[in-house]
Amino acid sequence: MSYVSGFVPVIPLKNSVLFPDISMPLRIGREKSISALQKALRDNHWVVLLTQKDPNAPVNGIEDLYQIGTLAKVESFRADEDGSYNIFVKAHQRVRVVQNQEAEGHLEVQTESLEDSGRLDKKTEEALLASLRQLSDDLLDLLPGNTRQIREMIAEIEDLSTLVNMCAAYADIGLQDKQEVLEITSLKDRALKLLDRLQELKERLKIQRGIRDKLQESFQQNQKESILREQMRVIREELGDNDGEDLFTKFKEKIEKSGMPTEALELARNQLKRLETSNSASPEYQMIRTHLELLTSLPWDQSSAQQEIDLEAAEKILNEDHYGLDKIKKRILQHLAVMKLRKTHQGSILLFIGPPGVGKTSLGKSIARALGKKYVRVALGGVRDDAEIRGHRRTYIGALPGRIISAIKKAGENDPVFILDEIDKLTRGFGGDPASAMLEVLDPEQNNSFQDHYLDTPFDLSKVFFIATANSLEGIPLPLLDRMEVIDLSGYTIDEKRQIARNHLWPKQLAEHGLDEAQLRITDEALTKLLTHYTREAGVRDLQRKIATVCKHMSLKIIKAASLPLLVEEKDLEDIFGAERFSADMIGSLLPPGVVTGLAWTPVGGDILFIEAAQMPGQGQLLLTGQLGEVMQESAKIALSLLKSRLPILNPLLDFSKKDIHVHVPAGAIPKDGPSAGVTMLTSIASLLLNKPVDPKLAMTGEISLRGSVLPVGGIKEKVIAAHRAGVQEILLCRRNEKDLREIPEDIRKDLRFHFVEDVNDVLKITLGVDLPRWDQPQQLPPPPLSSTDAGT
Repeated sequence: MSYVSGFVPVIPLKNSVLFPDISMPLRIGREKSISALQKALRDNHWVVLLTQKDPNAPVNGIEDLYQIGTLAKVESFRADEDGSYNIFVKAHQRVRVVQNQEAEGHLEVQTESLEDSGRLDKKTEEALLASLRQLSDDLLDLLPGNTRQIREMIAEIEDLSTLVNMCAAYADIGLQDKQEVLEITSLKDRALKLLDRLQELKERLKIQRGIRDKLQESFQQNQKESILREQMRVIREELGDNDGEDLFTKFKEKIEKSGMPTEALELARNQLKRLETSNSASPEYQMIRTHLELLTSLPWDQSSAQQEIDLEAAEKILNEDHYGLDKIKKRILQHLAVMKLRKTHQGSILLFIGPPGVGKTSLGKSIARALGKKYVRVALGGVRDDAEIRGHRRTYIGALPGRIISAIKKAGENDPVFILDEIDKLTRGFGGDPASAMLEVLDPEQNNSFQDHYLDTPFDLSKVFFIATANSLEGIPLPLLDRMEVIDLSGYTIDEKRQIARNHLWPKQLAEHGLDEAQLRITDEALTKLLTHYTREAGVRDLQRKIATVCKHMSLKIIKAASLPLLVEEKDLEDIFGAERFSADMIGSLLPPGVVTGLAWTPVGGDILFIEAAQMPGQGQLLLTGQLGEVMQESAKIALSLLKSRLPILNPLLDFSKKDIHVHVPAGAIPKDGPSAGVTMLTSIASLLLNKPVDPKLAMTGEISLRGSVLPVGGIKEKVIAAHRAGVQEILLCRRNEKDLREIPEDIRKDLRFHFVEDVNDVLKITLGVDLPRWDQPQQLPPPPLSSTDAGT
């Protein structure tokens, strides 16, 4: 059924499609549209609303419009001053254009009504109606604002066609989609098409709502943080704590200027955000602040001024600071030469091994001065927790960075000379193994990303010049030792000590006690006696204490003296120190059979020891005392076995089965171990059994094997220096230790006579004058002694 016949004015629609039963306000401003409206108002208020194919193009003819639209009636209108109209129209039915014409400056068309085709059964209609209502409710849930009235309106509609028209009109779907829905003649197909478009709209609205919720949440969080910051600012002002904001700004500037790598920079920025939102009175605030202070104070990209290594100046500095140690200085200069050629200050890790007081730590200071670098030192003695090296984790109050990172922070440069003092004194405890933690520090392949638990981000240690010191290699694990280059520093000779005391220690102690050479002097004779009779060490630390004692003793006399300078002479030393602690000649003029002078190596330098042997009636047992280690006990057993197999050739009446032999090493409170006392024990037992004394001024060292060979041992330089210091005149060594004499100063070698042996027979010949056949020569053992029965026969 058509509501009107004949030609009806056309009003083109730019951005909308009007559906039947829907009312809509329109603004009419184009000339053709105004002309068509005015024609409709003069007639019966009916108009045909057709949607433009291209909303942005002008309408020149009917071909620019869709051919299916709606027949609507103008319910009301209002003219504006600019000639445009605001109208309110209600659509009544869908129509299709049949004919068109131009009339009075506008389009007019003759239409036919577009009725629904096909009939719907009741169940299908109810199903489509329910689906459309449910989908409409879902869409309204996703839309912001109050949608109660629309929901009520939808709930009251019982006609499927009306609901389709309403949903299509108000749904936010495309203009072309709306036009397609309008043109479908089948109500079922029209409803299904609309449901498909509304489902797409629902998915799109879900995504938009998720984005909108996130933006809202972010906005609320920012607003919340802004309010909280303002509250914190007011609270700080009330409490008089006005540096919170300044602190945040200060840290922000430091972070940007610190030169951190990317990972550390991200960590610092995250910590800064946490600091900004934390309460300044909370423990967490202080922990974050302390962590940020460490991050911003580390020298991430701050190195020492790169200056050319001057080897001549370095050699001069080493000679100024240390007397002697020529081999060590040469090795250090070689190391610096390699660094100069590589154009980098990175090199291998050095390990100085030597007794206390020989200058291991002070050599590190000299190297730092020669390179123009900062000097830092970390004492590792007694460290038993790996957290001391790697730092504590920031999970509890009181956590601190490790000693390595703390020292780097103190240095203020990422390439200092770093002394790891007493690395052999690291111990394993309940907190872990610090020696294992040191592996990463001293491994050139790993320390470019050293991970401190407190710092929580890698730090580059590859530019650091590490120098470790130790008294002995025994306490250093092999994997750690493998990462370092070992340089031995043996003890000083008497002459070297004299030069050190005169040129270094004496002026230093005078200055520390407020004195000078014009007030106090010491004679060369007094200094020599101080070295030989009151000190007995490999280094010069005890000597320095003795010189300090001299300065203290003479200070009171200097104040009371009528004339200066005062002179310290030999006779004054007994008044200062009392009786002599050591004899210049520790070796007696005569020792009984069974007592032999041996040489030993200790972590504090070389020393002499006396091995004593005694025999008594018994059952052939070997007794060992003096707190000997397992290796030393085995050396005594080997010595006795060798003598049992060879001495009967000289004295057939020796019966080992009826005698117990007791071997003792004095200073029993001190643990002793090692194979180097083998020849000394052999000589001691042989001297006892043959009742022949050994020259006390003959000292010996060497390992023995069960076949009678004398094997080389270590620590020859320290042992020879100790023997010379004790008054020994002859030294017996393994032939293969002869090469080690090159390390001994010439003035000591010329005072001593050396005997080099290869077999225990050579040892007995030199020490006791006993000439035994070698094991590879034919030997004829004497017949066993006759028993009483044989004698009677």
